[in-house]
Amino acid sequence: MAVIDLSGFDPLLVERASRVRMLALDVDGVLTDGRLYFDNQGNEMKAFCTRDGLGIKALQGQGIKLAFITGRQSKIVTQRSAQLGVKHVYQGRNDKLNAFHELLSDTGMDAQNVCYAGDDWIDIPVLDRVGLSVTVSDADPVVKNRVHWVTSRGGGKGAVREICDLILAARGLDQRVLDGILKL
Repeated sequence: MAVIDLSGFDPLLVERASRVRMLALDVDGVLTDGRLYFDNQGNEMKAFCTRDGLGIKALQGQGIKLAFITGRQSKIVTQRSAQLGVKHVYQGRNDKLNAFHELLSDTGMDAQNVCYAGDDWIDIPVLDRVGLSVTVSDADPVVKNRVHWVTSRGGGKGAVREICDLILAARGLDQRVLDGILKL
């Protein structure tokens, strides 16, 4: 029995999601709302959604790899990726396609087995090359017109959890994840 009802989803989208073996994410605008906060000492702050974190951990628990590819360099991203156990982190990479090719080389993954989520023009070269391309509801309109799926939630507001849930359900793993949580 499935936890997440996929009957309202396009069957081709579900088929694409069923092939995902790695989820690669942009950070600013996908894992966060895209806003940057600075205090008077110049310290940067970002807000992350805990539900997104639970979704990421659920994917990892089912053997799906995770990666972050971001144009900015940030200690906060280093800290968050360590908290979540994300080992493949590419920061300060404005050429995201180059970083994506490095990720494929580092992991031996095929691009058709990768889901990438990005929200702005800088993400388009990667979005155009993966098996499942996704963006968030508050993404740039140009990006929204180029992807396989647009989440109902915005960046930093649970959009990543939606992506994780889609992948888990499409692969028939959602009930297994829930059963594992309920047995705690």
